[in-house]
Amino acid sequence: MKKNYLIPKSFLFILAALVSLRSCNQASEPQKKDSELQIDYALYSPSVKDSFYISLQLPLEYASASDKNFPVVYLTDGNFFGPMLGPILHQYEKGGLLPPLILASIHYKSFEAMDSLRVRDYLYPASIPSDEMRAVGGGQRFYQFITDELIPKIDSSYRTLADSRTLLGHSFGGYFSLLALSEQIKNSRHDFNGFVAASPTLWYNDFYMKQLDSLSKSILSADSLHLFLSVGGDEEPQWFVKPVNDLAKSLATPTPKNLKTDVEIYSHLDHMNVGLVAFVKGLQRIYNPNP
Repeated sequence: MKKNYLIPKSFLFILAALVSLRSCNQASEPQKKDSELQIDYALYSPSVKDSFYISLQLPLEYASASDKNFPVVYLTDGNFFGPMLGPILHQYEKGGLLPPLILASIHYKSFEAMDSLRVRDYLYPASIPSDEMRAVGGGQRFYQFITDELIPKIDSSYRTLADSRTLLGHSFGGYFSLLALSEQIKNSRHDFNGFVAASPTLWYNDFYMKQLDSLSKSILSADSLHLFLSVGGDEEPQWFVKPVNDLAKSLATPTPKNLKTDVEIYSHLDHMNVGLVAFVKGLQRIYNPNP
């Protein structure tokens, strides 16, 4: 039996204190906090017809390096992962383990809203009976929100590197990372250079994402893309471990010259523990390819 892996209630309580430290300001315009490094705002999406809450963390050196532009990392499931990943990126910047990065965490109004709305936004096409769940298949609309609404707003407001963006996602969000990669290839776009798909739900819609195998052969010759796939060794073998391995093998045979694919299986990690580890390691692979 498949598991749909919504965020467990126990995690909601554990992270409540963390989220209160990074809660999103719901004002319509950005409001700078005292640190000048954290800007939170609401953004209405005509594509999705709903509002999202963006938590933007600037690099530690953003103000002092006034002539420098920075890569941007886009994070789904921001309510859950944002309060953890943000401080890690600053610490890794201090230690020279990652370059300075802008982190754009995409939040919902609350944890409770996230559990249902991530199913609306991260998956495409609509679910089928074998999925044992109901999803309307709004992934393409959410992709349009990020690429046509959110990215232009951030690029116009901050010193960003337009040719250095990475998308992070876990579970349904990991599926969305792969969906975004497929949409980018289909539409000959240049939105992201890096994609991290942690424990993606590849079983969804009868393994719809197997299309990436053929799509990867038509990546624009000018592109240089990096896909980081990961899964936990303690996850369900049939529905998670094997599909991730199979996708990685199919993308590597023959290897598309302009798509680098890494895969990591984290022994003794279960589904909910893979995401944060994979995000950090994936960013290191993408931004520090030869440490």
